[in-house]
Amino acid sequence: MNFQPRGISAIHAPSSYKSEIEAAEALLKDKPTWNGVTAEAVARMRLQNRFKTGLDIARYTAAQMRADMAAYDADPTKYTQSLGCWHGFIAQQKLISIKKHNGGKTDRRYIYLSGWMIAALRSEFGPLPDQSMHEKTSVPALIEEIYTFLRQADSRELNDLFRQLDKAREAGDKAKETAIIDQIDNFQTHVVPIIADIDAGFGNAEATYLLAKKMIEAGACALQIENQVSDEKQCGHQDGKVTVPHDVFIAKVRAIRHAFLEMGVEDGIIVTRTDSLGAGLTQQIAVSHQPGDIGDQYNSFLDCEEVDASKIGNGDVIISRNGKLLRPKRLPSNLYQFRPGTGADRCVLDCITSLQNGADLLWIETEKPHIEQIASMVDRIREVVPNAKLAYNNSPSFNWTLNFRWQVYDAWKEEGKDVSKYNRAELMKAEYDETPLAIEADARIRTFQADSAKRAGIFHHLITLPTYHTAALSTDNLAREYFGDQGMLGYVKNVQRQEIRQGIACVKHQNMAGSDIGDDHKEYFAGDAALKAGGEHNTMNQFS
Repeated sequence: MNFQPRGISAIHAPSSYKSEIEAAEALLKDKPTWNGVTAEAVARMRLQNRFKTGLDIARYTAAQMRADMAAYDADPTKYTQSLGCWHGFIAQQKLISIKKHNGGKTDRRYIYLSGWMIAALRSEFGPLPDQSMHEKTSVPALIEEIYTFLRQADSRELNDLFRQLDKAREAGDKAKETAIIDQIDNFQTHVVPIIADIDAGFGNAEATYLLAKKMIEAGACALQIENQVSDEKQCGHQDGKVTVPHDVFIAKVRAIRHAFLEMGVEDGIIVTRTDSLGAGLTQQIAVSHQPGDIGDQYNSFLDCEEVDASKIGNGDVIISRNGKLLRPKRLPSNLYQFRPGTGADRCVLDCITSLQNGADLLWIETEKPHIEQIASMVDRIREVVPNAKLAYNNSPSFNWTLNFRWQVYDAWKEEGKDVSKYNRAELMKAEYDETPLAIEADARIRTFQADSAKRAGIFHHLITLPTYHTAALSTDNLAREYFGDQGMLGYVKNVQRQEIRQGIACVKHQNMAGSDIGDDHKEYFAGDAALKAGGEHNTMNQFS
C-alpha cells in the first residue's frame, strides 16, 4: 500500500542537488540586479530548509506514520518506538544519535511529547503536577521548538556535506565529489512523527478543537487524548482519576478530526487513551435514550443500590433500569462511583467505542507492565475491531525490576520450581542481581516490547519521561564528581573524554549551535568581506 501525504501542498521527496541548482539558475538568469546571489548557495539553503511550515511537517509525518501502521498490520515485528522529550535540544540529540547508530536511518523512531513533562518542566508557574494546570499554549510551543531543532539538525548535517563537497572539488577528487552528491541526494531527514499529548483537551470540545489546531499547525501529526474530566485530570499512575461518559469524549475526538481536516492534514492520527482501568469515579451519569445504548452501557457499571419509590430522599439521583429504580452511590465531591472490578470491562468498551468513532490508535493505561494483562483486553477488542492497535506507555512509574522479578517468581512457583532461596518481598535487593531469577527477569524486560508487539497488539512503544530522569541522573553524577575530590577531572573524564571517544557531535558545541552554518551564510551574503568565526584561532579546532 502506497501512503503519500494527502492534503494541501503535500510534501514530496526533495529534488536532487543538480536539479535544485538548475532551478535556481533559471530563476536568477532574469534577475540581473540580484548580483552576488549564486545558484548553488540558493540550492543549498533550499535543501537545508525542506519543510517550510509546521503543516508541511504534519502532512509528511502523518503519511509516514500511516505507512508504518500498515507495515505493522502486515508484520507485528515492525513496531515503532519513541522517547519523551521536554526540549528541542533533547529531541535533536536523540535523532542525531538514532541516525548515528542506525546507518543514517530513522525508520519507525518517533518523538513523544508528554503533558507530564510540560507541566513539570515547561510551565511559567514552575514545576506542576500532571493535572492540566500548565498553560495550554506551552504544548504547541514545545512542538514548534522540537521541529525547529530537528530542522537545524538537517541544516547542520547537510552543511557539513556541502563543506566536504567543496574540499573534494578543491582537491580535484571527482570520485569523492560524486559520492558526496549521492549522500546529499539521499539525505535522511531528522524530522519524524511526534505523538503529542493534549491531556483531556483542556476544556470542552471547542477548547479541544482550538488547541488541536495550534498543535497541528506546529507540526504534530498525531494527538493523544484521554477520557478523564479535564478540570479533574490526574496523572494516569495516580489515584483520584475521574472519567467522562462516551458521548462527551467522542465529541472531543470529533473536534480533533475536524481540526486535522480543516488544516489539510487528512492522514492525521488520533490516539484515544482510556484511564478506566484505574479510575473508579465518573463526573456524571451518561444520557441514555434506550436500553443497551452506549449511555446505558456506561451507567451499567455504576455502583447502585435498589430503592423503593417511597424511600427516595430529597436531592437523590435515581436511574431506572429494567423496571427497577436504582440510586448510584454519590460521593461528597458530587462524583459517582463505579462498581469495583469493572475496570477491564470499561476499558474494552471505551476502546471499541473510540475505534468505532474515529480513533486510529488506542492507549490503555495500566498499573504494571504485564503482557497478558494487556493482551486479555486487546483480544476482546479485536473480536469487534480486528486491526485494533495500541500505543503503550512503558512508564518510569513502574518499578520494572521489581515487577518482572515478581512475574518470574510467580511463574516459577506455579510451575513447581524451587524458589525457596528467594524472598519475594525483597527481590529488589542488589544481592539478587546475578541470580538466575534476576537474569531471567532482565531477559524478559529486554524483549518486552517485541513480545508485546506480537502478543498484545502494541504498535507503538513509548517512554513518557525518560529524559527527565536522564537529566537528573547525569547532573547528579557530574555534581558528585566535580564538587567532590575529582574536581575538573570529574568533567573531563566522565563527560568531555567520553564525548570525544564515543563520537558525540556536541563535543563541538559551536558547530552544533550553528556557528559553521552562520559562517557559510556570511560568505554567501558578503563574499570575501565576511567576518567568520571558524578561523584558525577557534578553539573548536582542538576537536577536529
